[in-house]
Amino acid sequence: MPRAILLGSGTSNGIPTLGRAYPPEFLANPKNHRLRSSLMLMGPTGNLLVDCTPEMRLQVTGLGITDIEAVLVTHAHADHVMGMDDLRSLSLKTGQPVRVYTLEEHAQTIKEIFPYAFKEFPQGILVPRFDLQPVPERLQIGGMDITTFIVDHGKIRVTGLRVNRFAYITDVSRIPPAAREHLYDLDCLVLDACRYKPHPNHFNMEQALEAAAEIGARQTYFTHLSDDFDHDKVNMDLPPGVELAYDGLSIEI
Repeated sequence: MPRAILLGSGTSNGIPTLGRAYPPEFLANPKNHRLRSSLMLMGPTGNLLVDCTPEMRLQVTGLGITDIEAVLVTHAHADHVMGMDDLRSLSLKTGQPVRVYTLEEHAQTIKEIFPYAFKEFPQGILVPRFDLQPVPERLQIGGMDITTFIVDHGKIRVTGLRVNRFAYITDVSRIPPAAREHLYDLDCLVLDACRYKPHPNHFNMEQALEAAAEIGARQTYFTHLSDDFDHDKVNMDLPPGVELAYDGLSIEI
């Protein structure tokens, strides 16, 4: 059975955030330590990595995963792409560019961030190689049938995805009607809930709860979490079927 593993559940700074002091009791809970948000979809014949955080190498090797069939980049903000340089090891292993699916505007940003990945170098100099491809509406990867759709992250388009009765939506401020059509009859939804205060580019807790209630998944996990949320304390106050995600959360799909 396919499995989704949350490699990270934190907002763009990660938690704990550099330069900020935290109560010892907050830090004592491992679920309050949050790497940047990303996902591994593990299918019967291969794996799809969703986003490449700055900690991606540690996130993936920590699971003992050595093979990635392809990568899907939901959007090209730093917390979702700055680990892409570490994909060079996969190119060295296979002798082929890493297949990366992303929207056209994000492919252009990736080229600007990693221009050396698309240049020629003398033999013996290892650089990452990306085979950038547009995101199709349907992907067949690792024995999984993956449906993609577009949500809004402020003015930026972000790719969401669905596998069987599991859906993943990171970095969202609006779910358009066309995307809602893919969010019916879900066993599990993973959804952005950045903080308590309103945010121009993310669902805050109130908006995330409203969206979760409207979508009606049997279980919803909130991700892309700031340090507003003390994991155990917040979970106690959430409605039935809604919980905070945490790094390493594994979900059968």
